[in-house]
Amino acid sequence: MSRSGYTLPVFACAAAVAALHWLHDRKPLSIASVDLIEPAQIAEIPIEQVAELSENTALAITRSDPGDNLDLTKDTPIWALVEWREEGETVMIKGGEGIGRQMNADDKPAIYAYAQRLLKENLQRILAPGEKITVTIILPEGRSLAVRTSNSAFGVVEGLSLLGTTGISQPLSTPDQLAVFRAELQNKASRFESLVFCIGENGLDLARKLGINPEQLVKTANWLGPMLVEADVLGVKEILLFGYHGKLMKLAGGIFHTHHYLADGRREILAAHCAIAGLKSPDIQAIFNSPTAEAALIYLKSLDASIGSDWVNQVYSAIAETIDVRSQEYIQSHSERGTEVTVCGSILFDRDRKIIVKSKTAGLLMGKLC
Repeated sequence: MSRSGYTLPVFACAAAVAALHWLHDRKPLSIASVDLIEPAQIAEIPIEQVAELSENTALAITRSDPGDNLDLTKDTPIWALVEWREEGETVMIKGGEGIGRQMNADDKPAIYAYAQRLLKENLQRILAPGEKITVTIILPEGRSLAVRTSNSAFGVVEGLSLLGTTGISQPLSTPDQLAVFRAELQNKASRFESLVFCIGENGLDLARKLGINPEQLVKTANWLGPMLVEADVLGVKEILLFGYHGKLMKLAGGIFHTHHYLADGRREILAAHCAIAGLKSPDIQAIFNSPTAEAALIYLKSLDASIGSDWVNQVYSAIAETIDVRSQEYIQSHSERGTEVTVCGSILFDRDRKIIVKSKTAGLLMGKLC
């Protein structure tokens, strides 16, 4: 059985708790207690080091432990610098070195809602009335680790994100993770005929902001194939596939486990649909040689802007419709329900979390879900 761990926000919070404890008591903590909030349980996090930098400033260090998760942040140090402040809000949170900047949000630090809530609620419980602090989270290895992630595809540069909706880090890309997702799917399939499959946290976050009932959202990670088959077995009538275009378009090529270690046909899929749409050969070659799916999308947008064409809509509409067809075929090939298989629609969004296109079926499903 794989071991779960905790997400980065939990370790950042533990370090901040330890640093604040030093400012109060001038004593180091070896273990910091963190209320995870989501879920409602307490985590005991080892503190590696605590240091006084001045009478008003302390630094504490933890080390990431995501459990048996295939996570590149495993064992990376997380620093929290806490200093007293006289004015402003009770807990001010800043991103230091190694915390990414959100290019599509005025360069704000990539410290998202759950991390903000976790830090503020845990620290406010320790502060005496009238006390105010500034907390700066630092990931010394964040900048170097970020180049090995897809963060830049979502507009986060120069570091990692403190992202997530829970404090528990479930093992990724393992059979145990699939078992967890299937259990969630089974629970929600017993209550709803229509569900929304989101590959990752960005999709989950955007779907909520669009007004989709969170109880109808199901995280799939890279396990789209088995999750689609499971949904059909459970009698789910409609599935909305909701994802970043660089991931979801793989389904248009018949790739139903989307981890890049297993298969990656994005440029081939894009180039093929561009050719079918009628793009000129030099443009198809430029798309095929684009370093990322996002770069290819930007190239198509530049064509549209320069010549007044509609290539983005033509190409991505065709990809979305192909995703629907290939998903139906995949389910059909594994189904024992005859022709009454689960109906699929797809929505693709870009790195700015803006929807590029909805398939025709997805448009109908959105009308029911929102």
